[in-house]
Amino acid sequence: MPSLPDMSSPYMVTDDQAAAYARDGHILLRGVASASEAAASRDVITAAVERHNSEDRPLADRDTYGKAFLQTMNLWLVDEGVKEYVLARRFAGIAADLMGVDRVRLYHDQALYKEAGGGLTPWHQDQYYWPLGTSNTITMWMPLVDVSVDMGVMTFASGSHADGFVGQLPISDESETKLRTYVEAKGFSLSTPVDMAAGDATFHAGWALHSAPGNNSDRDREVMTIIFYADGVSTTEPTNENQWNDLRTWFPGLEPGDLAATDINPVVFAR
Repeated sequence: MPSLPDMSSPYMVTDDQAAAYARDGHILLRGVASASEAAASRDVITAAVERHNSEDRPLADRDTYGKAFLQTMNLWLVDEGVKEYVLARRFAGIAADLMGVDRVRLYHDQALYKEAGGGLTPWHQDQYYWPLGTSNTITMWMPLVDVSVDMGVMTFASGSHADGFVGQLPISDESETKLRTYVEAKGFSLSTPVDMAAGDATFHAGWALHSAPGNNSDRDREVMTIIFYADGVSTTEPTNENQWNDLRTWFPGLEPGDLAATDINPVVFAR
């Protein structure tokens, strides 16, 4: 198994960038991984996706969620190369700096490969799925290949994270309609999608409303994501079946109210 480059060196987050993240609930950071680091990571992660993704239906036979991307989760537990990437101190350090905390834990990873011709990713809130008693949650979204706007770069509703939970709306046609209407009614400023190089990354808060158009190119949009949360928080009583599933899957053996810490939620950064 090839080893990845060492990605423990810090990425310096400026005070202005941390303030922008706190205000908007999202930020784009350039060059989080170098071109060579991103290329090596892509080799490892794409090979793992090919081994472990089980979706083989044609796009036309899938629902809106299934058309949005090929989703392969917790690859770090089944592939040593992916484990090096997911546990890289640099990524977790950025998460800690942006959230303004001293220690962060891993929630889980997920590869999100939007196929050529793949559909839109409806408006949604990630934290709808998470039984976590904190708003200090964050997702890193990193393209492993150069991604142009027509491949499905995300749009964020700036400041929407401050509203917290909006509704029981999993990613679906319903969430697209209702949350798009909500975003328009609230008058949130929308981020402008821009081309991203392999190794650039966006970071967004768990309650930040976001969406992505379909992939109108002839190339797959290959993206790896890692979800982090502040250490020391507890699980919450799930409010929907998706949160029950997350509690069982990502916090095995825990009950609502327990400290959100298991063997598969290691501390990945501590000052």
